[in-house]
Amino acid sequence: MSAVLEQAIVLHRSSPRSSKPAADVAWTVDAIQALFELPFPELLFRAQTVHREHFNPSQIEFATLLSVKTGGCPEDCGYCPQSASFDTGVKASKLMELEEVLFAARRAKDAGATRFCMGAAWREPKDRDIEKVAELVNAVKGLGMETCATLGMLGEGHAETLRDAGLDYYNHNLDTSPDFYGDIISTRVYQDRLDTLARVRSAGVKVCSGGIVGMGESHRQRAGLIAELANLSPYPESVPINNLVRVEGTPLAEQAPLDPFEFVRTIAVARITMPKARVRLSAGRQQMGDAVQALCFLAGANSIFYGDKLLTTGNPDTQADVDLLHRLGMRSGAPEVC
Repeated sequence: MSAVLEQAIVLHRSSPRSSKPAADVAWTVDAIQALFELPFPELLFRAQTVHREHFNPSQIEFATLLSVKTGGCPEDCGYCPQSASFDTGVKASKLMELEEVLFAARRAKDAGATRFCMGAAWREPKDRDIEKVAELVNAVKGLGMETCATLGMLGEGHAETLRDAGLDYYNHNLDTSPDFYGDIISTRVYQDRLDTLARVRSAGVKVCSGGIVGMGESHRQRAGLIAELANLSPYPESVPINNLVRVEGTPLAEQAPLDPFEFVRTIAVARITMPKARVRLSAGRQQMGDAVQALCFLAGANSIFYGDKLLTTGNPDTQADVDLLHRLGMRSGAPEVC
């Protein structure tokens, strides 16, 4: 084991219940890269050990994601079929009506989902947009579900309005490492994303933030993404890890698939560096297969997006997810931090 990794592990173990290492020592990119480079069995053992310290390892959270406003986004994120810059066949739509959203939320709850996430393809919502989404949040919260929204960058007062409506989580992914970000997106800078997360945290709303792997980033740049997330103070309560879905018409449509073991390693490193977060298998599950998903659960993933569609891309059939957990002797339910 490298001296860099050994030092990082010792520092973190000295304060196991803290969201940061002892004396606020940050996770360095070198230390996280050293984790990635551990032998696969050793890395999974370490991740599962950390996971069991904080969660029931047999319980998986079901969250459902609904696109409440699809397409027409002015951003040029190279992975996104909702960008107006790319011809992907996604048609722009207006914000869904309240009853449509409530119908979807009730179906999700009846199917076993405990968190309902609403996504809208905006660069930055206007005040009037926030007011309308706040109505949706309040109505879904009334069903007894956890609520989450992802609406793009937030302006002053937006997070507070959503909080007052009952929003539990706000999702805003960092996507990748700072030094690779400009290769994927040109219409906003990394600091814009960090500023939105700061507004969310300041308002007292829980943070949901993760990234996408398999976009052509280097091994070290994947470590850089995890370092950015793990060193947020505190780190996100929810960390979605997406495996790139290669959508025809986007600049990344021909990107070579990521080695599935590298994806599992990313889950394991996220678990070790953010021990009390819910680490979610997000986009790309449909292409993984059952065996890789099972390895991800072993590596510390304890949340999945549940339902046959994410914002615009496919997702495993809901019954297939239920059957998989049954075959693994696992069950659905909101994991509680020990």
